[in-house]
Amino acid sequence: MISHKPKKGHLLIAEPSTIGDLSFNRSVLLLADHNSEGSIGFILNKPLGYTIQDLIPEIKGNFKIYNGGPVEQDNLYFIHNIPELIPGSIEISNGIYWGGDFESTKELINKGMIRKNNIRFFLGYTGWDAQQLEDELEDNSWIVTENSYANKIIGKSSTSFWKEKIMELGGDYLIWSNAPENPSLN
Repeated sequence: MISHKPKKGHLLIAEPSTIGDLSFNRSVLLLADHNSEGSIGFILNKPLGYTIQDLIPEIKGNFKIYNGGPVEQDNLYFIHNIPELIPGSIEISNGIYWGGDFESTKELINKGMIRKNNIRFFLGYTGWDAQQLEDELEDNSWIVTENSYANKIIGKSSTSFWKEKIMELGGDYLIWSNAPENPSLN
């Protein structure tokens, strides 16, 4: 369902007009926080070319790392759906949690107690100052939708996620679902 008011836990789908924007072209973001002071989100469908073990060798796991956004790309963030295992987690919504005790998380991964459909790691995040996201919505940069996947979105999203979401919107968006990422290749 399309909404015009962003809320924690909603998805932001980049409008096709963001072509050329290196960070957000064909992005789907999970809005992790939204209030009068600003907003924070994580890009769900932009995997990077390495795993958690490439960044932190003592973690024995091959969880992909995703580009969370252009802010603080030297910091690692994570969302998950297992707050009962990771103390200190903050609920985003619908059973999706942000962060928590990283030492416990490393230990649980090494013991095989966390699976790929439980956790998603990001380098960086996407951030907006107060009123900035609303301004971008007025400029038609984003489509706001509810997260119909709830906490299963962690295992769901992939590089084709933007196309899937655009096709779900239907109407005039259908033509964009098959357009090349770079229009000059058309």
